[in-house]
Parts: sequence; structure tokens; C-alpha cells
Amino acid sequence: MSTQAFDPNKAQNLVEIEKQFAVKAVEHAQIYWNLLEKVPPRTLKLSKLDDEIFEHTLSTFPEFNTEGHEKLVKLDEDWLKSEEGKKKWRDFINQYEKKVKDFNFGSLIRTDARQEYSEINTIFVTRMQFYAIEISRNRLGLNDGAHEIAKADSEKQRLRKEKEATKAAKKDGKS
Repeated sequence: MSTQAFDPNKAQNLVEIEKQFAVKAVEHAQIYWNLLEKVPPRTLKLSKLDDEIFEHTLSTFPEFNTEGHEKLVKLDEDWLKSEEGKKKWRDFINQYEKKVKDFNFGSLIRTDARQEYSEINTIFVTRMQFYAIEISRNRLGLNDGAHEIAKADSEKQRLRKEKEATKAAKKDGKS
């Protein structure tokens, strides 16, 4: 048995495990976007601890609680991943180790709350960072615009499918 401590910074990434994590993160993002479409964000509950997480987030990260909440609307990836940011988040996240299932799993989050998920508007964070940020965005009304975007996207898809079905029915009727 080795006596050396595990150093996560030197661990090798296994491609298959990374792919599985990526699939789970994408599925989580799709589910969340679907929720934003169907439920007004201010009433959306993401966990049993939403109240605690919201209060803890705003007290730990006062920069999120400024007028206009600019730092929550548009996340600063450099700050999130800076040494100071990582330490602050690590301390925050670890408090939920025994309270929140999969607290340190990876999740995708939109860097700009005013836009939908896209390649340029998405970063990888832990599940607790996702909860902290998205619960705060929801409570403060910062995801109201995303709710409207998601509803409009859903309606466009519905109309497109309806149009395709009508075309297919007409084509079958002529055959």
C-alpha cells in the first residue's frame, strides 16, 4: 500500500470517465433549461436547501449582492478560477458535503444569465456552484429573461414540428 497522498493536480484524466461526466453535465443543463421554460424562475426550487444556499451565497460572496447584481448576471470565469476564487468556493462547497448529494459533480452553467446555453455562454462548475449561482439568479429575478427565451424556443419548435407534420400529411395524401 502506497503511503503517498493522492494529488488531484497530478491525476491522469481517463477519456471514458470524462465523457461520462460530460454527458451527465449536458443532461443536467438540458433538464434545467426545460425547467426554466416551464416554471417561473422566482418560484423554482432546485433543492431542499434553497433558502440556506441563497443566504449563504450572498453572505459569502458580497460581490454578488451589489446593485444590479452584475457579477451574478455575467459570471467572471477568470475570477471563479483564480486562486482566491477557488479557495473561497472550495470553502463554500465543502460545507455541503454531507448535505447535498453530488455536491461536487460537474455542471454546466451559463456565464450570462440573459442568454441561453451555447458553446460560448457555458462553463463547467461544480454542482454546488451551479446551485449557489442559479438559486440566486432565480430568487433575484435574473433568470426571468431566460424563462422567456426558453418559452419562445419551445414555441418555435412546436410550430416547426406542426408545420412538418402538416407537410408530411399533405404529401401522404397526394401519394
